Amino acid sequence: MRQVIISYRRALVVCVHLALWTAAFALAFLLRFELDVPREYVGVAWPLLVTLLVLRSLAHWHAGLFHGLWRYAGLKDLIDIVKATTLSSVLLATFVVFYRPASFPRTVFVIEWILAVMLTGGLRFGIRTLREVASQNAPPASGTRERILILGAGDAAEALVREMIRTHARRYDIVGLLDDSPAKQHQRIHGIAVLGPLSRAREIAKEKQVDEVIIAIPSLSGVQMRAIVDECRPTGAKILTLPAVDQLIDGSVTVNQLQEVRIEDLLRRDPVTLDVDGLERFIGGKVVLITGAGGSIGSELCHQICRFEPARVVLVEQAENNLFEVHRHLRAEHPELAIVPCVADICDSRRLEAIFDRERPAVVFHAAAHKHVPMMEYNPGEAIKNNVFGTKKVADMSDRFGAEAFVMVSTDKAVNPTSIMGASKRAAEVYVQALSQRSDTRYVTVRFGNVLGSAGSVVPIFREQIARGGPVCVTHPEVKRYFMTIPEACQLVLQAGSMGAGGEIFVLDMGEPVKIVDLARDLIRLSGLVPDTDIAIEFTGLRPGEKLFEELSCDAEHAEKTRHPKIFVGKFRPVAWRDVTAGLDTLKACTDATDRQPVVAALQNLVPEFAPSIPPPPVAETEPAHTESAPPTRVSIAPSASPA
Repeated sequence: MRQVIISYRRALVVCVHLALWTAAFALAFLLRFELDVPREYVGVAWPLLVTLLVLRSLAHWHAGLFHGLWRYAGLKDLIDIVKATTLSSVLLATFVVFYRPASFPRTVFVIEWILAVMLTGGLRFGIRTLREVASQNAPPASGTRERILILGAGDAAEALVREMIRTHARRYDIVGLLDDSPAKQHQRIHGIAVLGPLSRAREIAKEKQVDEVIIAIPSLSGVQMRAIVDECRPTGAKILTLPAVDQLIDGSVTVNQLQEVRIEDLLRRDPVTLDVDGLERFIGGKVVLITGAGGSIGSELCHQICRFEPARVVLVEQAENNLFEVHRHLRAEHPELAIVPCVADICDSRRLEAIFDRERPAVVFHAAAHKHVPMMEYNPGEAIKNNVFGTKKVADMSDRFGAEAFVMVSTDKAVNPTSIMGASKRAAEVYVQALSQRSDTRYVTVRFGNVLGSAGSVVPIFREQIARGGPVCVTHPEVKRYFMTIPEACQLVLQAGSMGAGGEIFVLDMGEPVKIVDLARDLIRLSGLVPDTDIAIEFTGLRPGEKLFEELSCDAEHAEKTRHPKIFVGKFRPVAWRDVTAGLDTLKACTDATDRQPVVAALQNLVPEFAPSIPPPPVAETEPAHTESAPPTRVSIAPSASPA
C-alpha cells in the first residue's frame, strides 16, 4: 500500500487539493446565504467551480506547491499558498465581473479565498505537527536521549531548538535554555522554558543531569566564551558551540554546525564588517589570480573571492595535491564559476608568463611564500629565491600584462626583522612599493601576524603533541604572538586590497598578543586534560631567528587609521628605484647560497633595519641519537609560523 501511495503521490496530492477547493467553494456559498442557497445560483456555480479548479491548479503547479513534502511545511509554503490562491481568485473574479456583473454575489470570492487558504495551509501544517508530535513521543533509537542544555535564547537558539524538535527529537531531550536577558526569563521557545541566566549553567547542568551543553550565542566574544567554558567544565558535560556569527553561512543555524569548543572560539573577536559593495566592484566580473592557492591563506582567499562572483578564478600552486584539493572544493561549492587550476612555481618565469598571457588577470593576490622562520635560517638562499624573486616575478607580470591591482600578503616578521624569512619578506615589500611608483597597476601590501590553524603553525603542532601524551614544547615562558583566524585574516586582506590606491602597506588590527604558554594550557584543557598534571609543558629556548614579541609596525612607519576599524595604513619612506635594483642585484648572487653570511649581508643592503639573530647550529648537531633501547629524542617545535 505504501509503495502505491509513493508511486501515485503527486496525483493524490492534486486530487486532495481539488477536493479542498471544491469544499471551500461550496462552504462559501452556504455561509454567504446562511445555508439556504437560492436556486438561480446553483446553475451558475458549476461552470465557475470548474473554471476555478483549473485556474487554481495551474497557479499551484507553477508555484511548485504540488512537489513539496508536507511534513516540512514552513512559512515559505504558506506565502506561496496565499500568492497562488490570490492569483486564481483574482482571475476568476475578473471573469465574473466582465461576464456576469449583476448575477453573482461578490462576497463569495472573499469567503472562498479565506476558506481555501485555511484548508490547504491547515492540512499541510497539521500533517507536519502530527509528525513532530509522533517523533517526540517515539522511543529513541539508542534507548536513551541525550539531555541538552542550551545557552542562549536568541535567534540562533530558536532555530536550533526548532530543528532539534522537528528532525532530531529521538536523539535530543532539551531540558531548558539559559539567557541573561530579563525579558526572556521564564518564557518559552517552542515549548522549552528559559530557566534562568547564564550564571546558573553549572547549577542547572548538574541538577538536570545534562549530557551536553550547547552554546548557541554566535556573537560571544572570546572572553565571554572562555568564562562560559570555565563555568561549565566542572559539570563533566560535553560542551558544544556554534561557529562565530561571521562564519555562519547566510545566517542559517543547523545541528550539523555544532562543534566542540576550539581554541579559535576562546580567542574569538568581533566579526569583521565588510564593504560588500566595494568588494563586488573590486572583484565581481573580473579574472582573479591567486598564487599559493593551495596554502592555508591562499585557499581561504579563494573561498572568500568566489563569494563575489568573479568572471574566472585562476589558482596558481606548486604543490599538486594542495591544488587538487582546493580546486575540488571550489568546484563543488561554486559549480557556476570558471575555476582554472595551474600547477606552477612562482620562480618559473616562462610558466608565469604563459599563465598571465592566457588568463590576463585583472586582480592578483600573491600569497605564495616560504614562511617557517627556522627552516629559512637553514635554507637562506631559498628564502631569497622564493620570497624576494618569486614575488618580483609575479609583480612584474602583473605590470606587464596590465593587471588593475596586485595584493601581496606579508607578515609581522618583516618589521625590524631578526630572521632571514622576515628580512626576505621586507625586501619583497620594498620592491613592491618601489614598483608601484612606476606602474599603472595598484600595488598593495597587507601585513598581519599568525593565523590560527594554518599548516605547520603552533595549534596543530600542540594538538599533535597532546595526542601523543606530551610534553607540549614552548620556546620561552614570556613569548607572545598576535593571532587571528584564517577567515578573518582573508576577509581583511580582501578589504584592504579594495581600499588601496597604490604603494600602501596596510597593517591589520591583530588585537592583543597572546602568551604561547597560555595558548598551550587552553588547548590541553580543551582536550579534557589538566596542564602540568596530565600533560607537561617544557620550555626549550628561543630558536634561531625568533623574537619574544612580534611587531606589526615600527615608529618610523606612523600607522594611521583608515575608514575600516581593523585596518591601518603605514606611511613608509620610499626607497629609490636604483637602490632597490642595486640591492636586488646583490641578492641575486645569493639565491643558490648555502652559507648564511653572504645572504645576511646582501639583505642588510636592502633592509638596513635587519638585525640577524645568532646563526642556527649545524644540522648534524640537532639530529637525535637513535638507540634500540630508547625512543629518539623529540626535537621541540615551538610557535613561529608566519601567515605567508
